[in-house]
Amino acid sequence: KSIKMKICIALVLPFVSGFAPTSQSVRPLGAKPVSAKKSVDDLGEADLKGKKVLIRCDLNVPLDGKTITDDTRIRASVPTLKYLLDNGAAVTMCSHLGRPKDGPEDKFSLAPVATRMSECLGVEVKMAPDCIGDEVGTMVSDLGEGEALLLENTRFYKEEEKNDPKFVEELAKPFDLFV
Repeated sequence: KSIKMKICIALVLPFVSGFAPTSQSVRPLGAKPVSAKKSVDDLGEADLKGKKVLIRCDLNVPLDGKTITDDTRIRASVPTLKYLLDNGAAVTMCSHLGRPKDGPEDKFSLAPVATRMSECLGVEVKMAPDCIGDEVGTMVSDLGEGEALLLENTRFYKEEEKNDPKFVEELAKPFDLFV
């Protein structure tokens, strides 16, 4: 339960600026916030059922080739993911893995993580071929309640580390909520 309490969500994802705050998040005194932040514990089935949820997980696990040598970070995400799935959300995970230099590199693919996450959650975790784009949008759209998807490594895009607003908009486009 303490893991869920530490995670906040932004309810208006298109206005959230990536994974780090920017000067755009500062508002004039007295102005109402663009997005309301809540704890995952504040959300129930009425808030989550049928929603497309993007969750940023720490899935940067050590690999020996394509074999995960320590799944601690994967297992740490499971309680929150199960809560979201059990409450009817269509859950999509994003993460980075390693430090790819120039775009996609097979050795930094999150595909082994999707397999292990499926085992930990007890549900199939589909693997997206990318983290943005039309094909990903279609996969998210087709995701049903209680189903899970893992996006490919966000670090395959240099814009991810720079918190580029256009990249963030593209990443956020198909989702209702961000955790």
